[in-house]
Amino acid sequence: MANEGKTVWRVAGMDCAACVAKVTRAVERLPGISEVEVNLMAERLTARLAGTAAAEAVQRQVAALGYGVTRLEGATAPAPRHAHHDHDHSACGGHHHDHDHVHDQAAGGGHHDRDHATPAVQGQGGQRHGAHGHDHGAPGDADRPWHATARARLVFLLGGLVALAWGAAQLWPSAGYALYLAATLVALVPFGRRALALARAGSPFSIETLMVVAALGAAVIGAAEEAALVVFLFALGELLEGIAAGRARAGIRSLVAMMPRTAQRIGGSGAAETVPAEALRVGDRVLVRPGERVPCDGEITEGHSSLDESPVTGESMPIARGPGAPVVAGSINAEAVLTVAVTRAGEDSTLARIARMVAEATASRGQAQRFIERFSEIWTPAAMGVAALVILVPPLLLGGDWGTWLYRGLALLLVACPCALVISVPAAMASGLSAGARRGLLVKGGAALEALGAAKTIAFDKTGTLTAGQPRVTDLRAAEGQTEDGVLRLAAGVEAGSSHPLARAVLAEAAARGVTVPAARAGAAIPGKAVAANIEGRRIGLGSPSWAAESGAALPPALAAQAEALEAEGKTVVVLTAARAALGILAIRDEPRADAAAAIAALGRQGIGAVMLTGDNPRTGGAIAAGLGLEVKAGLLPADKLREIEALKARGPVVMVGDGINDAPALAAASVGVAMGGGTDVALEAADAALLQQRVTGVAELVALSRATLANVKQNVAVAVGLKLLFVATTLTGTTGLWLAILADTGATVLVTLNALRLLGWKPKLDQRPIAARA
Repeated sequence: MANEGKTVWRVAGMDCAACVAKVTRAVERLPGISEVEVNLMAERLTARLAGTAAAEAVQRQVAALGYGVTRLEGATAPAPRHAHHDHDHSACGGHHHDHDHVHDQAAGGGHHDRDHATPAVQGQGGQRHGAHGHDHGAPGDADRPWHATARARLVFLLGGLVALAWGAAQLWPSAGYALYLAATLVALVPFGRRALALARAGSPFSIETLMVVAALGAAVIGAAEEAALVVFLFALGELLEGIAAGRARAGIRSLVAMMPRTAQRIGGSGAAETVPAEALRVGDRVLVRPGERVPCDGEITEGHSSLDESPVTGESMPIARGPGAPVVAGSINAEAVLTVAVTRAGEDSTLARIARMVAEATASRGQAQRFIERFSEIWTPAAMGVAALVILVPPLLLGGDWGTWLYRGLALLLVACPCALVISVPAAMASGLSAGARRGLLVKGGAALEALGAAKTIAFDKTGTLTAGQPRVTDLRAAEGQTEDGVLRLAAGVEAGSSHPLARAVLAEAAARGVTVPAARAGAAIPGKAVAANIEGRRIGLGSPSWAAESGAALPPALAAQAEALEAEGKTVVVLTAARAALGILAIRDEPRADAAAAIAALGRQGIGAVMLTGDNPRTGGAIAAGLGLEVKAGLLPADKLREIEALKARGPVVMVGDGINDAPALAAASVGVAMGGGTDVALEAADAALLQQRVTGVAELVALSRATLANVKQNVAVAVGLKLLFVATTLTGTTGLWLAILADTGATVLVTLNALRLLGWKPKLDQRPIAARA
């Protein structure tokens, strides 16, 4: 695997993308280090190391920047997603009928890392790093309330010093300057150390550097009171940013918190014993009492109850479950005692995987975030250059006062801090991703979330997506000389052993009629067309009418007319053949999902076109599409669907919604691939997004979530840039000074973060008005 050999650390105290850039740049400069990845919301640093010494160097470098760092022993890095629709599909051929269905798939489950680490950071010789000054990750801070952290202690210390200096200055005015200067220097010790460490690590134009230069300059020109306020407000801003970032992470951590810590495992004697949830293994049986959360993914073996799955899928109504029904970890047992056989436990459970994927998704950066980060890298050194010009040009060329323009230049340095701008996008994206996951809308990164809102067309697979994926045989017609039961018997023989939805429909009908299924040999599939097998000395085929005609087994006129009539009713017709003769036809129908028509209408109100791509025949596809109100492209093989997606992309971004594996080429080619599935491996691993509720209206909700997130991003950028421009103007005219400049920067950062946190409460509100009314 590509991620083997990587080492993982927990990095505590990162607040924004600027922190990510600092850590990344510092670690990349170290010898023997490659493939560095830093995840803000997951607080993870992963890198490939050339030797054991490199691991110690990484810890020293990160700790020197003021962040808490702990190596996670035995942890493995998550698999990278190099493209924003890296679906990791397996190529597969179509089934034997001219329509799209879900194939069998083997569930693959890798072992995932568990964070056993504590926030404490231990350096060489037992020295704990990060306890100084502007401490991002003092030992244990991650588990403490905000007011007990090292950041808070620094703010309280500086606030006390500034207040003491102010009080002393009121009593002894002559001592005011010295007292404010002392408070400033005390504060600048930790900030200066950090600025120096960042400069040595490759980040000379950090906010710490700007703040230290401005505060020292203010002290030199006699503005010690303002210098003291600058460092105090800076520390206060860092504390508020940390609190806000913690709240954003809490949205993701709350998913993990839904997992019970203990479980009632049934032993060999039949008695239940309390064990840690992580001790459960596949095959164990657990007892789940009313009101308790299910501690694992599993299957009910005894009992009937209603389960509240809203923590995982967002589905608000409890769902009745009985023996043989699946359950997911984190769901709440509402009524009666259940016995559940464990199928997945601990880190492999659906809930744990969702939480992990949401955390990993926050590391995927969209175009807006990448642009802002590139812009900020240019902005800071440019701002320092402009500040230097402000200081030098008026006195040298225009006869300005050196003190006045030095003061204004220093204030401009503080106004130029890009913190608010840099955090504006990732904070909104992280909140949007977390809000979606809480409601069964799993999106795997900022790039996919951006693209969803810009979609011009949604392309839907038919079977299992627009329809429920549970077809049944509705009609049987036998050719002259044949019987319906005889046709069904041979058709069931051909389909025996297959788990394809159509095969299950044929076999279910045979069982319902009490038809004995004959033995079959040498079974083979003709992808996208038919399936055949040897039964009782004859080669029996079952496939589409077009395949039958190509095989020389065209339908007699009477059967052909009946087949056309059945297809016009939206039913799929398959033909049973032997020795180039048609023996009969079966009509199968898969009903549309109850919310499919409402979903298409909601997309129309959002200004998005919808088209159904199906391998079914044009009459059947047309009948289903007409009832749902969308376009249809029928008779498509997987390669044809790929061509249709490419053609649709000429109109703008295209979202493909399918089962996650049967339409692999189309999903990979689309701007965003969305998988339908109730927490299955395919739904969680294959596409850029997954609808865990298996509701088609979830597609419109994804679009609404994307647009709400992008609107939040625009608001944040407008606030950050608008305040910068305003205070640049007031600083140059002398209207605002140093302390207002730093307050403006801190205020803007807190404002954009709090605005982003509003997304955590997002709920889908699809416009129900007709399109004409909205116009």
